Amino acid sequence: MDTEKINLYNASSTDLSSAMADWGQPAFRARQVYRQLYTRYAGSIEEMTDLPVELRERMIGESTLGTMELVDVRKGDQGLTRKAIWRLPGGETIESVLMIYPDRATVCVSSQAGCPMGCVFCATARLGFLQNLSPGDMVQQVIWAAREIQAMKDQPVAKNTHRVRPGNVPPHLTNVVFMGMGEPFNNYDNWWASVERLHDPDGFNLGARSFTVSTVGLIPGIEKLMEAPLPVNLAISLHTAYDERRSALMPVNRRYPIADLIAASRAYAARTGRRVSFEYCLIAGENDSADEAEALANLLLEERFPCHVNLIPWNPVAGTGLARSTRASVNTFKALLDGRGLPCSIRIQRGVDIDAACGQLAGSYAEKE
Repeated sequence: MDTEKINLYNASSTDLSSAMADWGQPAFRARQVYRQLYTRYAGSIEEMTDLPVELRERMIGESTLGTMELVDVRKGDQGLTRKAIWRLPGGETIESVLMIYPDRATVCVSSQAGCPMGCVFCATARLGFLQNLSPGDMVQQVIWAAREIQAMKDQPVAKNTHRVRPGNVPPHLTNVVFMGMGEPFNNYDNWWASVERLHDPDGFNLGARSFTVSTVGLIPGIEKLMEAPLPVNLAISLHTAYDERRSALMPVNRRYPIADLIAASRAYAARTGRRVSFEYCLIAGENDSADEAEALANLLLEERFPCHVNLIPWNPVAGTGLARSTRASVNTFKALLDGRGLPCSIRIQRGVDIDAACGQLAGSYAEKE
């Protein structure tokens, strides 16, 4: 065995079986450990009390329950939004966000520390690329969220304005969205391994349609996903229907322009039969005009395919020189899309009070660190 400690969240059930065999343990011990990780959400090896003391002692010496350190958990939206701040072994920080809604609970997971894509409206982009996360790093974020929800069962639900009441708090995590720090398709193999681990019916057992991956528009990743065996949901950051403007907001457009991206989206929908979601961040004076709404409708309705537009009022990021669209502008933009028959919705705003909203992750904290 390698002298480096085994990250148990990086280990598949087969890996665990091999480790137990190497340690002279019976095969069923691997199943016990796997169950502790993914159905009981053990917070430490010491908590795995169905294992013999000798085995737990060896595991403490030769393995670890994740490699990231939980630095802080910040609560916003009357406790219904929670941001976890993690420190990686090299000192980099990442963030993940748990959001509780009536009858559902979603965790927003980071796939990289920093991000190489350079989108001008995003706090993470200002950090540049730091490193890829391992499958275990992504799994660790999800297990944290699952444990938070478990803890909420024993806590009274505070009076809130989000229509979450004691009777409709979800008993478990219902959705995992890879919309945190980083570009998942830049770390495709590790991201996909985390999906498979969390989908495993013998473990965490989250349905494939409960996963959503968001990309800035890396076409090779879209093409790879359309051949994948699990029907994971796809969301694409679009933000404008004009190439020149999109290239200014999102440098990736210079490599994968809008026409090619829409063609790949249509091919994905045709190949999988699944709807494509387009994320559209509304920025005052940049992409929130009536002309922009008409251009977006023309783009997506020209050759109709299953799609939906998520309108996201831009969340403030200091130093960008950008401004949030007004409520009136957002409502007018939506009304224009509705009038053209393009399915759309305005995303519920969460986490602004703790810098946990879309585009804000790892802004002030990582820069300070």
